[in-house]
Amino acid sequence: MHDVRGIKRKHRRLIGRDTGEYWISYSDMLSSLLLVFMLAVTFSIYQYYTLLDIKTKELNAQAAELDRSQIALVEQEKELETTRVTLMGKEEELATIQIQLNRQEEDLYAAQTALLTKEEEQAALQLQLTRQADELASQEIRLGALQEALGSQQQQIDDLLGVRTSIIRELSQALSRANIGADVDGNTGDIVLDSQLMFETGRDIIVAAGQDQLRRLIPVYLEVLLRPEYRDYVAEIIVEGHTDSAGSYVFNLELSQRRALSVATFCLEMPNLTGDQRALLENILTAKGRSYADRIFNADGSENMQASRRVEIKFRLKDSEMIQRMNDILRETP
Repeated sequence: MHDVRGIKRKHRRLIGRDTGEYWISYSDMLSSLLLVFMLAVTFSIYQYYTLLDIKTKELNAQAAELDRSQIALVEQEKELETTRVTLMGKEEELATIQIQLNRQEEDLYAAQTALLTKEEEQAALQLQLTRQADELASQEIRLGALQEALGSQQQQIDDLLGVRTSIIRELSQALSRANIGADVDGNTGDIVLDSQLMFETGRDIIVAAGQDQLRRLIPVYLEVLLRPEYRDYVAEIIVEGHTDSAGSYVFNLELSQRRALSVATFCLEMPNLTGDQRALLENILTAKGRSYADRIFNADGSENMQASRRVEIKFRLKDSEMIQRMNDILRETP
């Protein structure tokens, strides 16, 4: 009994010992497989990340290249846009130039047309000039004859226009030869007499000194103006009385008129006048008072009272007779 139990226990021990070793070998095998799997997975993961890193670097490089390409493309687009704008500007310039060329062609055509017209006109003008040259040739003959006639007529007209100048010149010379201290205006021929030497203040009676001056002056004056070469052109001899502005205009007008009349009357009644001179003087002598309408002023604008008080003797030529004489001379032209 005990042997049987002993055999059974021995048999269970043997079975138990064999089963543990069996399981230990299987576990080692699984551990080895797991280790190999993990190594394979780790190697795969390592290769994956290594490949991923390589691909990432390649992608980054491609992305950088793509960015550079994009920037270059943008620059090219800008250049293309600039080129397009430039081309548009050139097209506008070409259009403008074309318009200008068209206008120039039109102007050229118009100029050519005008030139043809001018050539036709020039031809007609040349023909007309030829005719005029023939006429001028015949007129030159007449001109030679006219020049001689016009030379003498021009001298006559010059002499006629110089009547006033001649009268003034000869009047100045005659007064100088007679030692008469009277100034003759070189432009008008007027002679100015100082009222202070002719009249007392406010009066119109000629004093002795004034009478003596008139006795010496008037015959010489009339001798020149009434010469045969001048008498037909003398229209009037005027005695003008002038005053300063002291007093009213009417009072001075009356005073200047009376003084002018006194001088004119004295001239007409002078005993040393010839009958011919007195007759001519009665026809042309007039007297007028100007009050203070024609005063004399100093350089500073103030009135020269002494110079304003004066008597002037002046002459006026017959303009109508002189014009008629010039017409007669011109009618004598052949």
